Amino acid sequence: MNDQMSSEDIQITAFNIILHSGNAKTKIHAAFKAMRNAEFDTANQLLEEANEEILEAHKSQTDLLQSYANGCKIEMEIIMVHAQDHLMTTMTLREVAIEMCYLYQKNYQLSNQ
Repeated sequence: MNDQMSSEDIQITAFNIILHSGNAKTKIHAAFKAMRNAEFDTANQLLEEANEEILEAHKSQTDLLQSYANGCKIEMEIIMVHAQDHLMTTMTLREVAIEMCYLYQKNYQLSNQ
C-alpha cells in the first residue's frame, strides 16, 4: 500500500462526496416542494432517495478514513474541507426535512378535519 494518498485521489474522493451530497440536497429541496403541495408520499420517497445519495457520499468518506486508519498519509486539501462541509450540511438538512414533513402532514390532517 502506498503510504501517501495522491492529490488526485483526494480530489476525486472530494468531488464524489460533493456530487452525491449535491444530488441529495436537490432531492431534499424537491421534497420540501412536495410537502408544501401536501404530496407526502412523494416527499418521503424523495427523502429516502436523498438518503441513498448521502450513503454513497458517506461511503467515499469512510473509504478515506479507512485509508487513514491503515497508515496512509493524507494531505488535507481545501476541496476536501468543502466536501466534508457539504456532506454534513446536507445530512442535517435531511434530518430537518424529515421533521418538517411530519409537521406538514400533521398540520394538513388537522386543517382537513
